[in-house]
Amino acid sequence: MDGLGIVKGLGVTLKRFIGTYLDDIRWLGKRYYTREGIEHRMSADVEGVFTVQYPEEKLPVPEEFRFIPFLLYEVDEEGNKHDRCTSCGICAKVCPPQCIWIVRTNDPETGRPIPEPKEFYIDVDICMNCGFCAEYCPFDAIKMDHDYELAVEDRHTHNIYDKEKLSKPVSYYAGIRPVNYAREEALRAEAEAAKAARKAGKA
Repeated sequence: MDGLGIVKGLGVTLKRFIGTYLDDIRWLGKRYYTREGIEHRMSADVEGVFTVQYPEEKLPVPEEFRFIPFLLYEVDEEGNKHDRCTSCGICAKVCPPQCIWIVRTNDPETGRPIPEPKEFYIDVDICMNCGFCAEYCPFDAIKMDHDYELAVEDRHTHNIYDKEKLSKPVSYYAGIRPVNYAREEALRAEAEAAKAARKAGKA
């Protein structure tokens, strides 16, 4: 009733205010804009201001973080791109909000399907980032991205991603998910070795 609570609250604010400058001096300018500084301000030992100064600073994204899907392509020794996607359509079938559209490629002479997509679209406004498409893809052709900064002025123009915008090299995937990539490549190598052994046995 006598204003003591207000004084105590202002005291806490003043303590945080002074503590921020003291912690800045201890870190010698490395408290901001560095991974170590951000991790320090996420810890229990932080003093002063601990809010991340977004967008100048960003919290480190864990490897299993998932956002908009993207398509993987491999680059051969000659520099040619090869899509992993075979346009089988499994991702579109398992997608809960049905935000994936695929146009298959057909041979112009025979009319038979070619195992690569002619067009591939994802409406990122509808996508719920569940990861089912990546989970069910039998060719490891679609993965979940880490890029969450997707704000645009016109969502109708920019938020329907086509094949060109969705496609990224395998090296990008290895960079954002190194543990998963190493595990998948080890399993792929084991499968190739087993396949080669079966062929040798038949021969």
